[in-house]
Amino acid sequence: MSENDPRNPQDNNSNDPKGNESPVNFKGLIFLGIAMLLIFVAINMKSTKQGDLKTWPEFQKLVVEGQIDGEKPLELTRKQESSEEVLIAYLKTNSDETQNNKLEIPVNIEFQKEEISELLGAHNLTYTPKFESNTMSAVLITLLPILLILLILFFFFRQQMKMAGRGAMSFGKSKAKMLSMDTKKVTFKDVAGVTEAKEEVSELVEFLKDPKKFQRLGGQIPKGVLMVGAPGTGKTLLARAIAGEADVPFFSISGSDFVEMFVGVGASRVRDMFEQGKKHAPCLIFIDEIDAVGRHRGHGLGGGHDEREQTLNALLVEMDGFETQEGVIIIAATNRPDVLDPALLRPGRFDREVTVGLPDVRGRHAILEVHAKKVKMADGVDLEIIARGTPGYSGAELANVINEAALMAASKNLKAITISELEEARDKVRWGKERRSLALSEKEKENTAYHEAGHAILNELLEHTDPLHKVTIIPRGPALGVTMFLPEEDKYTQRKFEMLDHLVVAMGGRVAEEIVFGDVTNGAGGDIKMATDVARKMVCQWGMSEELGMVEYGDHQEHTFLARDMSTTRSYSEDTAQKIDNEVKRLIDTAYNKAREMLLSHREQLDLIAHALLEYETLDASHIKDLMDDGEMGNPPPSPTPPDFDSPKKSSSNNTEKQSADDDINPGDLAPVGA
Repeated sequence: MSENDPRNPQDNNSNDPKGNESPVNFKGLIFLGIAMLLIFVAINMKSTKQGDLKTWPEFQKLVVEGQIDGEKPLELTRKQESSEEVLIAYLKTNSDETQNNKLEIPVNIEFQKEEISELLGAHNLTYTPKFESNTMSAVLITLLPILLILLILFFFFRQQMKMAGRGAMSFGKSKAKMLSMDTKKVTFKDVAGVTEAKEEVSELVEFLKDPKKFQRLGGQIPKGVLMVGAPGTGKTLLARAIAGEADVPFFSISGSDFVEMFVGVGASRVRDMFEQGKKHAPCLIFIDEIDAVGRHRGHGLGGGHDEREQTLNALLVEMDGFETQEGVIIIAATNRPDVLDPALLRPGRFDREVTVGLPDVRGRHAILEVHAKKVKMADGVDLEIIARGTPGYSGAELANVINEAALMAASKNLKAITISELEEARDKVRWGKERRSLALSEKEKENTAYHEAGHAILNELLEHTDPLHKVTIIPRGPALGVTMFLPEEDKYTQRKFEMLDHLVVAMGGRVAEEIVFGDVTNGAGGDIKMATDVARKMVCQWGMSEELGMVEYGDHQEHTFLARDMSTTRSYSEDTAQKIDNEVKRLIDTAYNKAREMLLSHREQLDLIAHALLEYETLDASHIKDLMDDGEMGNPPPSPTPPDFDSPKKSSSNNTEKQSADDDINPGDLAPVGA
């Protein structure tokens, strides 16, 4: 595009290329100074040279003594605003002309006229009547402050009206910002892990560059594209990449920018946004978090939100009404498509729904490579290991892993990031930093060791479980200990036997506490919550109960929508609800009894692993296997050193992991962590 092309993105503040405004309004200060000067002049207009005030007896004495200058005629002055009468006279002066020789004598001419005439006539003095008027000064003193206030208000309102988009009179103006392609340009090369979504949105760019290619067969480009995905999967980044690839104006706005405290402002901003788009057509408009304004109508608690519904109605009409805007393509992003209004999702408005999902192992590897280019990596670092060990991580979490690893390496004064920092950063992003400073009693450490040992033994004994990776009793995040599993590959489905075995592993911690100590703690709260959730879904959603069959009970959604849920009724009877509760309890009781039976038959291995955890704090899968097979470890880990709080600690993990449900973190429905 040329520099004079009207479609060329420009900065909103054309006066200042940096978009900064001076915090001091010099024009206003100059104007205020001039106004104050005028007020001062008006007040002092009547302030001529004042004389010494004398009484009538004092004046008589001066006349008799001959001290009054007869060469200067006396004046009898009456002031209009006060009706005060003053006789002005002058003393005889010597060579000093700077001396104030003016006298002012208050008199009452009505009663003292004859007395004044006799006194002055006897000494050859005369007076001249004079009428003094200060009307102009009084008017200025009265009106000038009012005029000053009015002019100041006019000046500041005029300045506010000139400030486009932020003025006091621009509530209805769109807050959409036109992005400049010159700074921080993002292209499709910077987007990895979402190949299919990138291909779908790249069609928009191709159409804008060569529309005849698609119109040759009568096809039309979608009017709107809705990008749906979990938080952190790269929806906004993908929109920025479209802006970087498309040689057209690109407007960006958030859904919350439409909602205001004034009724009707949101609808006005929608219309103004499309008017701007029409002037720059063809163009792209990106609306982030559209669920803030596109929420389902009629589902508000206590009545609908009129302002938001008016804004949504305006958006519906502008996208596909009688007067549609040709050449304006809307791209919207949300992670709550279930709450959007159906009228917004129909073809003709958002014709295409692009799912931006969590990346697979190849996508995670590509994302790590993109972010690794921005930091200095040590030679020989294999990102494939980190990619294979981060199932369920989103793009934002992977970017955070690289950033945390860089911060750790810098704090250790390293010249490059090694695999150790990457592994510790991965654990920190998902489960939090190790809390070695947490003061635990020996009894609590022993309880945690047996709890984790119960999980580890059952995971090794059962057939349909993920391979064990690491067991630790070092507190991390909210957990006092963690048993970690490493899936061999990304899993998108779970079999019934896998879930049943997972229930048994979840019960292992509580069972081990009961067997060894004869008492239980609240440390199994996360296990119980996860097991109950999985068992209920097996019965109500996945048809894995022989008694209740392949029937779905209840309207199960990924997210709750309070207003909609309150208006729905349960779709099954009380008798069926009782059967569901009984079946869920049966699944959990069966898993509990199986875990108890297996741990009682392997009590010796349970003690060995627990004592090893108390001694070494962290054991790998090979150590657990050696203890269960041979009763001792062939290559024991190094003994733990006291924590050094002055320098960061290295992670002892060698690969990535999946966490068991032995704490308050919910690992999901048997899928890899984060899925």
